[in-house]
Amino acid sequence: MNLNKEKISALAQSKVTLPQSNIFELPEKVLQFGTGVLLRGLPNYFIDKANREGIFNGRVVVVKSTDHGSTKDFDEQDSLYTLSIKGIENGQAVDETIVSSAISRVLTAGSQWAEILKVAENPALSVVISNTTEVGITLTDDDINANPPASFPGKLLAVLHHRFKTFNGAADKGLVIVPTELIVDNGTKLTEVLLALAKQNNLSAEFVNWFKANCQVCNSLVDCIVPGKPAKEELEELQNELGYKDGLLIMSEVYRLWAIQGDEKTKEALSFAQCNKGVVITPDIDLHRELKLRLLNGTHTLSCGLAYLAGCDTVKSAMDDKAVEAYIDNLMRDEIAPAIPYNVTQEQTNEFANNVLDRFRNPYIFHQWLSITANYSSKLKMRVLPVLLNYAEKFNEVPELIALGFAAYIRFMKPASREGEKVYGEANGQKYLINDTLAAYVADIWDAEADNIVEAILADEKLWGTSLVKIPNFATSVASYLPAMENPKSIKEAIAKQARSLVS
Repeated sequence: MNLNKEKISALAQSKVTLPQSNIFELPEKVLQFGTGVLLRGLPNYFIDKANREGIFNGRVVVVKSTDHGSTKDFDEQDSLYTLSIKGIENGQAVDETIVSSAISRVLTAGSQWAEILKVAENPALSVVISNTTEVGITLTDDDINANPPASFPGKLLAVLHHRFKTFNGAADKGLVIVPTELIVDNGTKLTEVLLALAKQNNLSAEFVNWFKANCQVCNSLVDCIVPGKPAKEELEELQNELGYKDGLLIMSEVYRLWAIQGDEKTKEALSFAQCNKGVVITPDIDLHRELKLRLLNGTHTLSCGLAYLAGCDTVKSAMDDKAVEAYIDNLMRDEIAPAIPYNVTQEQTNEFANNVLDRFRNPYIFHQWLSITANYSSKLKMRVLPVLLNYAEKFNEVPELIALGFAAYIRFMKPASREGEKVYGEANGQKYLINDTLAAYVADIWDAEADNIVEAILADEKLWGTSLVKIPNFATSVASYLPAMENPKSIKEAIAKQARSLVS
């Protein structure tokens, strides 16, 4: 049996949360640019949950911007889809299955642009959401009168301008716009692009003033792993268990964060936040960005090379290894958290660290450490360097676990062979690609300075923007750990000397 609105009643079972029939009658209040799994696993989840509780009471019209693929599955399933949520929360396993009814319909920009513009005429419309990849928020020479405009900002500006004209510039018909593209200050950047595009298209001063006064474009930060459709065998097993087929079924982890920079007006428009603790509307989202960047991303970056060299392929396998788990836990709590370059409390860092560790232990997500090593050098510079420098200044001592992480980076970047522009390393008898834009540059340092490699790499200002040998005793500590990076046993012995044991 295939999933669709007519067959919902036949699916009544305790395992699956199903939509109530009255939800299908709710007005369309959200225009969403993007059909991707992140939007369906995060914002659409929040909206669907609120609708079930009678709070937001609005559905989502989705714009498919590209001509690649089709909307066949959405059309045949009345835009219903299954969300399988699996993971660890507060140390307990979570396994929840929901049939989401957040989306009312999906429109293709290339063939249904007139219908999309008609959505702008809906008085109930109040929110715009987007996820069009990081390159989506860029200024191009776009014509908003095209059918359709080429870029996402062009399409959005056309929608806003059409709404402005439809309602004669009414102040109460402005929209709250929340981009979720993974760039810092995404709302600010989108606003700049929209205003520049309005100027390019010679739009009236009245429209520009209406947009500035009555539309809110919010910076936002999303944090949720949504792998999407499971592997074939797992998908078949899950569909057999559910009793129906679903071409749109996706998986996600339990943890969800959508931090949105806004005020009381924002909260009123995004009323689905009331019943979703994962939606945080606040005047300043920098705290949430710092926690994610340092505790989650920074820990990933410092641990990836070390865990891989220690013989752990995935994040979950590292958490199953007591030594590597101790490194990750202690690194996050004892060295990164107290040195975050932002005003943050220990209670806040502990809560976030607990969530991160639950996510790392998720047995349903197979996050490869080798994938996390991509652009290792730039990630260390952006995510870890501010913490390292702040720790050294604040405590006047070497953060030994961070030093261990840098030793692992240096060893991981050691070239074993080159094939054209590609550089390969070797560890534990296995060859691996060093997927880093600076791989060849670091390989050249290894070739020229192998006998003095730690100081040569740490002093290189092209890598770090400064010389890390200026940090008292840091290079000495890193050099003392480098020999231990040659095999899993010695790595774990090095960890044991520095990390607090987590073995009860």
